[in-house]
Amino acid sequence: MSLQTTRRMTSLFPLWLLTSLIFLGAPLVAGVFTTPRLMAEEVGKGIVAVVNADPITYKTLADESLRRYGADQLESMINRHLILQACKEQGIEVTETDVREEIQRLATKFRLSVENYLALLQEERQISPNRYGREIIWPMLALRRLVEDKIQVSDEEFNRAFTAQFGEAIKCRMIMVESREKAESLQAQVAAKPDLFGELAKQHSEDETSASMGGLIPPIRRHTGDAKLEEAVFALADGEVSPVLPLGDQWIVLQAVRRLPESRPSPQAIPTIRAQINDRLRDQKMQGAATELFTQLQADANVITVLGDVERSHQYPGVAAIVNGQQVTVAAVAQECVKHHGSEVLEGEINRKLLTQALRKAKLQVSDADLQAEIASAATRYGFVRSDGSPDVEGWLESVTRDGATTRELYIADAVWPSVALKRLVDESVQVTEQDLKLGFESAFGTRAEVLAIVLSDQRSAQKIWEMARGNPTDHFFGQLAAQYSVEPVSSSNFGQVPPIRKHGGQPAIEREAFKLKPGELSGIIATGDKYVILRCQGFTEPIVSDIQVVRQELIRDLTDTKRTLAMANHFEQLKASSEVENFFEVQKMAPRVAQQSEASAKK
Repeated sequence: MSLQTTRRMTSLFPLWLLTSLIFLGAPLVAGVFTTPRLMAEEVGKGIVAVVNADPITYKTLADESLRRYGADQLESMINRHLILQACKEQGIEVTETDVREEIQRLATKFRLSVENYLALLQEERQISPNRYGREIIWPMLALRRLVEDKIQVSDEEFNRAFTAQFGEAIKCRMIMVESREKAESLQAQVAAKPDLFGELAKQHSEDETSASMGGLIPPIRRHTGDAKLEEAVFALADGEVSPVLPLGDQWIVLQAVRRLPESRPSPQAIPTIRAQINDRLRDQKMQGAATELFTQLQADANVITVLGDVERSHQYPGVAAIVNGQQVTVAAVAQECVKHHGSEVLEGEINRKLLTQALRKAKLQVSDADLQAEIASAATRYGFVRSDGSPDVEGWLESVTRDGATTRELYIADAVWPSVALKRLVDESVQVTEQDLKLGFESAFGTRAEVLAIVLSDQRSAQKIWEMARGNPTDHFFGQLAAQYSVEPVSSSNFGQVPPIRKHGGQPAIEREAFKLKPGELSGIIATGDKYVILRCQGFTEPIVSDIQVVRQELIRDLTDTKRTLAMANHFEQLKASSEVENFFEVQKMAPRVAQQSEASAKK
């Protein structure tokens, strides 16, 4: 199961957000820094971490990594085996130097240094440099090498590409609609009165970008897209309107605005242009051929997948798959899983160990009945309920595991169990008092202040806007100021209108000022965080419910959930702070970098 899949699954549980993070690799501060030498000795013994003197072994880490990511990693390994086998058959080798040079070429293409390019991949797509080189660049280069001798760019292809880039073009307006009937009606109008095309495009075209510009679209050139559409456009005289034309699942009407003559590059530039066009065409053809080849390799391959198949696992012990007679071992797959996901899986295991130890110390247990009750509660909370009002547990579990990667076992292990464990640890400390009920009732059902708001990022601007608002004390002028100056999107786009302010909502400074105002009054400048807020009171709402007894049970339930969630977060933070954790695995990963930095410093 991918990390993204697990995160999607656990994000369904707001009350379980804390526990989801715990078991998906939320940062954990180690109590002791371990030297690389000690780390190497412990990892050599098969220990990757110690939690309050309780070890976690490499085998546990490998097994848990394999359980979560084995299927995805095996698929990637099988694909690489297929490509490698094809390369060996043809005597093709892709070296580390080839991979480095391709990464350099791609980084240069995006005008980035290699370091910044790889850092961007790591940050935006969570792809490490090693993984990028081994699992993306190497297969791509290998496939290209396998097909490059079959790729030729003909003169005809070059001429078409040259014409597409430098040839004649037609500047056009377009109306695009989903209904053919509507397109026919609009076409009849603009054919009768071509001068109306731009105005009708603004009013009726469903392509917002071109509609905002009176239907204008980029010039249409030959050999760049739909040949029939290009043929129809190039047959138009300036100002003439086309018949209704299909474009995907839409219908369009085009008007030729004017012809743009072909460009004529200088003779000196032609060799460079020819080389650039040929390289681009070769790359395009190579990508297509490589995709076809890989599809063919998969179709022709004899792959026996063993991992996850109980019967085959007995037949082929220790084997994850057999690719054209070549075995891929379970150990190799587990090693790849640890390499790519070991850190996050280990952090989850460390956190699980902390909770298990805390339960043992408190003499508490998480029973199967507790887990089933939590699942049933989740089913009810998210609307999986049968006609008789009982929770539809099977329907809920089916929805959670629908992606095919999340199993019931992992769902329970990574989302349900930690939530139940923390609840058991804090339940006795969670109590809802009468004061809690009073404040909760006021917040949820009490009077709310209706205000206009302007949010500024600095005090000087706030002072200036406040003086302007005081000088013209009307809602209309205040709204205009909000639209022009507020840095907060809701108030800016709605002329100062913001949701009514309730009591005890978590913004005490703003709440105090809002509830002191009278309708039509202007607040002072309210400093909150790094922002400055100005309010104008419009009035107050009537309470939604006047009798607390009517909603007492609902309040108790909601407040208990809220206080429990806060208690769970605080309790886990206390567990971390009071624990001694040695993470040898992370230190081992850092050691080579530390050594490289020391080596570089020594050279200086």
